[in-house]
Amino acid sequence: QVQLVESGGGLVQTGGSLSLTCAASGQTFRPHAMGWFRHNPGKKREFVAAIAWTAGSTFYADSVKGRFTVSRDSAKNTVYLHLSSLKPEDTASYYCAANPRTAVESFDYDYWGQGTQVTVSS
Repeated sequence: QVQLVESGGGLVQTGGSLSLTCAASGQTFRPHAMGWFRHNPGKKREFVAAIAWTAGSTFYADSVKGRFTVSRDSAKNTVYLHLSSLKPEDTASYYCAANPRTAVESFDYDYWGQGTQVTVSS
């Protein structure tokens, strides 16, 4: 069984930065890609970023491009999301996911974490 555990969320002021971590565990875990998504009640769930595990290629939503950075540590089965120049509209629960079945920006992933809350105050 694969488990994804996010951490690092919190309260930050507009313009501030935050780093999120997603640690994956499971004996047979062999990701080919991992992604980050976010959801704010009253809004649609939204793709944020993704990374191809072997090549390290990265993908970003237009809304976060240039402000967020996704990276991974293969040895630790961990993916990171560094958020900078944060805006109030970035407030959401952030979820990591592993192994997309189709496109990395789709919601069709094999595994999901429980989420970590990021709140940006104005």
